Amino acid sequence: MSSRLNLQNKRFLVIGSNSFSGSHFVNGLINSSCNVVGISRSSQPNVEFLPYLWSKSENEKENLSDGNLFNFYQYNLNTQLKEIMNVIDDFQPSYIVNFAAQGMVAQSWLNPTHWYKTNVVSQVALHDELRKKKFIKKYVHVTTPEVYGSTDLGWIKENYNFAPSTPYAVSRAACDLHLLSFFKAYDFPVVFTRAANVYGPGQQLYRIIPRTLLSALTNQKMELHGAGISERSFIYIKDVVDATIQIAIDAEPGTTWHISTKEALSIRNLVENIISQVGSDFDQIVEVGKERLGKDQNYLLDSSKLRQKFNWKENYTLKEGISLTMDWVRSNLILFEKLPWSYQHKL
Repeated sequence: MSSRLNLQNKRFLVIGSNSFSGSHFVNGLINSSCNVVGISRSSQPNVEFLPYLWSKSENEKENLSDGNLFNFYQYNLNTQLKEIMNVIDDFQPSYIVNFAAQGMVAQSWLNPTHWYKTNVVSQVALHDELRKKKFIKKYVHVTTPEVYGSTDLGWIKENYNFAPSTPYAVSRAACDLHLLSFFKAYDFPVVFTRAANVYGPGQQLYRIIPRTLLSALTNQKMELHGAGISERSFIYIKDVVDATIQIAIDAEPGTTWHISTKEALSIRNLVENIISQVGSDFDQIVEVGKERLGKDQNYLLDSSKLRQKFNWKENYTLKEGISLTMDWVRSNLILFEKLPWSYQHKL
């Protein structure tokens, strides 16, 4: 879809450019000949987790490293706002897309102040500076369906009837409402995206799909929280990138957009499907554990607004997406066996 847009030489700044979704988004922009600046709190990870360096010739990689099309800066939003604003003032992007957030639901109960610091306080400070910059045409805030709480009554449309059930979700809902107030008070050109469970090559190894693939390929045990009865809709990362680029360019400020498939399945069924594709045995791989605190049963996002307005549709089935992710895991299995498979917390 985004291939129909003329993106050449458009100026994008991506906050959280080292994240799974952020790095794929950078890749999509670079492939469309945009000028891109990326900012993340962590240094650039192994190339296996940076899709904008995959399938690139040595000359293309050299152009990226020389700052042609892409420049990267390692700054922490919690402690280096001044440095981040200096980069923004120098680059003067027309579009800013923010993937940065303290993630992980279960761990947010352990250090809730870390989540509120990163996802609310530091974000508010950033936005209070950004609202003064007249060169910004659009600010895309990548948020989460967790702000709704469990969508037990079926597929829901975009709204602000929030019912967050964890510190993580509360922090994201608070930031969304803060940005909405800035739109109303200052005409700050924010748009919101909420995507279903995004997956694909390059995802953190502790996430459910790569973690299941790793366990199935190495015959190592994994825990399935709450027997995997909760339901989710899973969407392949390239479909999300296409939608997000379209939203960044064409969506009206103040609007919210759901990015999702039309299908949902239980986590247990997902794990069973993955293990079956690998050719392993479910009972030998999976151990059932207790449910996580505050776990929502469903996140079902109605994406008809996106489909009707921008003629968007997903191009990858779940089976195709898992197969592509499996190829990535298999090709890097020696490295991944040496890396942590569990979440490593940092502020």
